[in-house]
Order: sequence, then C-alpha cells, then structure tokens
Amino acid sequence: MTIGVIGGGSWGTALAMHLRRAGSSVQLWAREPEVVDGIRREGRNPWYLSDVPMPPGIRVTGDLAEAVAGAEMLVIAVPSEFVARTVAAIERIPAGADVVSATKGFDPERHVRMTELVGERFPGVPVAALSGPTFAREVAAGQPTAAVVAAADAALAERVQRRLGTREFRLYTNRDVVGVETGGALKNVIAIATGLADGLDLGQNARAALVTRGLAEMTRLAVALGGHPGTLAGLAGLGDLVLTCTGTLSRNHTLGMELAKGGTLAAFEGGTRMIAEGVRTARSADALAARHAVSLPITREVAAVLFEAKPAREALASLLDRPAAREDR
Repeated sequence: MTIGVIGGGSWGTALAMHLRRAGSSVQLWAREPEVVDGIRREGRNPWYLSDVPMPPGIRVTGDLAEAVAGAEMLVIAVPSEFVARTVAAIERIPAGADVVSATKGFDPERHVRMTELVGERFPGVPVAALSGPTFAREVAAGQPTAAVVAAADAALAERVQRRLGTREFRLYTNRDVVGVETGGALKNVIAIATGLADGLDLGQNARAALVTRGLAEMTRLAVALGGHPGTLAGLAGLGDLVLTCTGTLSRNHTLGMELAKGGTLAAFEGGTRMIAEGVRTARSADALAARHAVSLPITREVAAVLFEAKPAREALASLLDRPAAREDR
C-alpha cells in the first residue's frame, strides 16, 4: 500500500517510520529542503528525531504533488497553523484515496477543526482523524502505543484501523469526530496550565486538580460543538491529557514551566523548531468558548498568560479565587 505522509516534523517523521516498518510504501513530504536533503543523505531527519535512524525505503520529497501522486491514503501531519495553506496547495486527491488528519488543534484564523478544513477543500473525499496519547519519539522507536481513529463513517474508521494499526500501534475506532478532535486540541492547553503550576512548585495536588478540571473543560467545549461526553473519557481525551500533562516529552508542559520561571513565549519559540500546539489552541478555544457561551476558566487564564502578559502566579491565583461550585458544572 502506498501512503503519502504530509509533514516532515517530528510527528510526520515518526508516522512515516511506523508505516514503513508496517510494510507500506511511504512518500514523505517535508517543506524544508534541509530536511529532505538530510534524510536522503543520512537516513535520518536532521531537524527532528535526528538520533533515530529511519527505516530504509522511505521516499522523501519537497514536491507536494509527488508525495500525493499514486497514494492510496494521505496522512496530514503538519502543525495546525499550516494545515489550511497545505491542503490548499494540494491540487487533487488520488481517486479512491482516504485522508487521515493526524494534526491536533484548530485553524488559528477560523477556529475550525482539521477534518473540517480538509472536507471543505475536498468535498466527498473520506476524511478521518487520528488522535490519542502519542509522543512522536516513542512511536518512532516502535514502543507500544494506543490511539483512536475517528470517522462518522464506521467503514472508513475500520479501514484506517486496518491499514495503519499494528501490534505495537494499537488503534481503536470511534464515530465521534468532534469529540476526538476537540479533546486532542484542548489537552495541550491544559498541559501548559500544569506546566505553569509545576514551574511554580505548587505540588502534585495542584497538578491533579488542573488535570481533572481541565478534563471537565474539554468535555464542556466538545459537547457544545456537538461531541459526545463519553469520548473525552477515552484515549483522545483523558488518555492524551494525562500523557501531555505529566510526560517528560511534552512541549506544552515544558512551555508552561518556562513561563512560570520568567521565560517568554517568544524566547521559547525562538529556541526550538518544534511547535507547542497549545499556544494557538488557547486562542481558538477562548474564542470558541465565547461563541458558544461555555465556561473554560483554565483556558482563559492560560490565554491571559500567553497573550495578555498576565503573570503565571496571578493567573493561578485567579483560579483559586473562583467561587465554590458543584463538581458536575
């Protein structure tokens, strides 16, 4: 099977490695010429996961049309802020091909989900979402991982499950695309919040409280957008939330810690090629909360720290000063 992987960052690279090991013919597109040249010369991505050798046989290209041509499935794994322009640059999807969005986040301009963007660009093309607790480095290393494939069409979800899943990369299906994509996006915002708390040495009780109340926020917004609350108790919700809020490989949690210690967003982003998706998602979630009249207090305070220069300690104090409330609200 020929699969085109669109995106040569850490996640796209990890997925290309997994799919090649699983026996697929992989066509990997990377925007940066340095990445394309480095993989061709050294068999490694020089910018992302550079210490992990890539399986032989992955064809890497800087030509988007070449990566798409002849593919029976396309996996889109570029950061959310670049998805709209990337899919706009794809002239056509090969007949009969499925598209899988592996990007977690919202479009930063319109605040729509990734599968919505793809569906608008290519009406009638089958589109599924891949999400769950998946650190790229561990997938690249072939370590056991479980994730979820969501599609309104159960046959599409099962088809993607069969084609992408392996013993080490176990996939479950779900028909709640809204819930899966919303959970995968918002968990990054909550991870920034737990990073802020950890950076201030507020303790493990505080972290647990933020994770739990963060899950409540994720669920409220997902339901307001049309998702099912039960989805947020699964891999794309609670599973991904716990990993991103506690795992040592989490860029979003690391960002929160840096901000709590006096660092700036500009300095953090300038010091790494990797993108902390929670930054853009915080703005989108804040806008969606206002649009749908949903209370997202943790998200609001994270946005205040990121975009309104509110000190981390004041933001967390604002959460503590909120009136007592029922847990189920």
